[in-house]
Amino acid sequence: MAWLSLRLPADGDAAEALADRLLEAGALTVSIEDRDAGTVAEAAQFGEPGLDEPRAWTHNWVVALLEADAEVPAVLAAAGVPANTPHELQPVAEQDWVRLTQAQFDPIKISERLWIVPTWHEAPQAEAINIVLDPGLAFGTGSHPTTRLCLRWLEENLQGGETVLDYGCGSGILAIAAAKLGADRVWGVDLDAQAVQSARDNAAANGVTAAFFLPDAAPETPAAVLVANILTNPLKALLPLLASRVLPGGRIALSGILSEQADSVMAIYSAAFEMQRWGDDEGWVCLAGIRR
Repeated sequence: MAWLSLRLPADGDAAEALADRLLEAGALTVSIEDRDAGTVAEAAQFGEPGLDEPRAWTHNWVVALLEADAEVPAVLAAAGVPANTPHELQPVAEQDWVRLTQAQFDPIKISERLWIVPTWHEAPQAEAINIVLDPGLAFGTGSHPTTRLCLRWLEENLQGGETVLDYGCGSGILAIAAAKLGADRVWGVDLDAQAVQSARDNAAANGVTAAFFLPDAAPETPAAVLVANILTNPLKALLPLLASRVLPGGRIALSGILSEQADSVMAIYSAAFEMQRWGDDEGWVCLAGIRR
């Protein structure tokens, strides 16, 4: 069976209402995507400490999956979409989705001694530090430049025996890497309960000890090392909280930052840290600092 993918622009809260109407009009599934993703306008959808409240993206794509023989004009009309609204329509071929997904995720070489290996692959270097991780609902598979930057920073800076906090832990990949690199105590925090559970499952699969929490349940104990791989705007708002979670003389590494955003983030974090631009990868940067 094949399908049709219908993509429509929608601003602000109107995206949720449009998604509901498309489902009522016969769409099989509907998703909402950030039209500004990968640009300086990219923003968090979910509330972070320091931000007022959860909010919708300003500019959205609403993507509906339809049956191959769906009457698209009728679906649009039933969903209350004006006839002159620009939209994109593409066929979606039938696929072996499991094999297709697996084919997109080969082992990822982070460095000479650090690899990310999906469960359906053998480790290319058995003697390396191999993090076993499959793609899932939580961010962090090692394929994104920001994750790679943070992993390389951890490998270069952890000596063993540190306490490490992974703020915005997603899949738990950074916390797991820290544990495998010799950190003494590791914990992670994420707003998404599914991410927290995913991180716990991934830590167990890798045979490491790491604890993961929702923000309200997280320890307030400062760590010697803090890594945060999230978006620029939440990072800016989180300075007071993250600074309070790093010991004096401790280190912080920040990513999820586009190259052109680096100076503004460094300016804010310089209030509490001695900051530097540590690394770049495909237009993304990792910033590092030492707590004053």
